[in-house]
Amino acid sequence: MAAGLLVVLSGPSGVGKGTVCRRLLQSRPSLQLSLSLTTRLPRPGEKTGREYEFTTRSRFQKLISQDAFLEWAVVYGQYYGTLKERVEKSLGEGTDLLLEIDIQGALQVRRRLGEAVLIFLAPPSMEVLHRRIAGRGTEDAALLRRRLEAAQQELATYHLYDYLVINNRVEDAATSLDAIIEAEKCKVSRGARPPDLEVKQR
Repeated sequence: MAAGLLVVLSGPSGVGKGTVCRRLLQSRPSLQLSLSLTTRLPRPGEKTGREYEFTTRSRFQKLISQDAFLEWAVVYGQYYGTLKERVEKSLGEGTDLLLEIDIQGALQVRRRLGEAVLIFLAPPSMEVLHRRIAGRGTEDAALLRRRLEAAQQELATYHLYDYLVINNRVEDAATSLDAIIEAEKCKVSRGARPPDLEVKQR
């Protein structure tokens, strides 16, 4: 049985990663979202075990000391991370996994698992990104400014990824991601091979 494909999606805050991921998962049911752990509080409508696994800072720090994470990072004062054992188990069972993580985490995954497919999701413009973040209504003016400044720096890292997708329309971005995954699964270097066909002699 071939190992599963690990797809890492990241990009600046407010670019629409969660929305694009949900659309992609609807169109490709064989792909599973790997839940990250976070110490931040749930936003309105979020539930633990769906968007994230929400946990305490003390538990997260204990897991760090146990080297339990494939990747982890502190983002805007909150911890985020992906448990190594869960990812290895799923990939070993042939399950394709989608990680929606920040740029720090994505580059950690690249160092640990070189076969992972890294996709950078970018906004069509900074003006659009500003509107999207402001429209959430969850950040005050100071935090909004910090997020936009961080986004400028994060956008400069796109060349470290395998693919760049512009999120102009959610449907188009999800379609591009689906096409990337299909192409990666067809790579001979990943073990793709034709079926065992009987060749008839003339």
